[in-house]
Amino acid sequence: MAGGGVWVFRKDGVMELMSAGVQPSAAAAPSKKALVYVPANETMRSLEALEQRLGSLGWERYYENRDIVQLHRRDGGVDLIALPRDFAKFRSTHMYDIVVKNRHHFKVVDI
Repeated sequence: MAGGGVWVFRKDGVMELMSAGVQPSAAAAPSKKALVYVPANETMRSLEALEQRLGSLGWERYYENRDIVQLHRRDGGVDLIALPRDFAKFRSTHMYDIVVKNRHHFKVVDI
């Protein structure tokens, strides 16, 4: 058997071999993510809404500049959360950082 390619895991759990130059099927395309505040089942749609929810969990602004806002715990913990000031630049890496530091309060879902 000749040929090469890349093995891709599709969203439905099936693995398929993609030949060089062939685009994966729609099922393998990356999905968009959303951050959800679990207690209220509320999707975070703005930096202001997210800061309000994080504030109720003990987070406050620590540092900000033109591009980012950093939050830290009021109780003096060493954790920091860095968020883009422009919510359009909010990515899944930011979402998972929030989830890891606020277990049981946030989750990431596919939209």
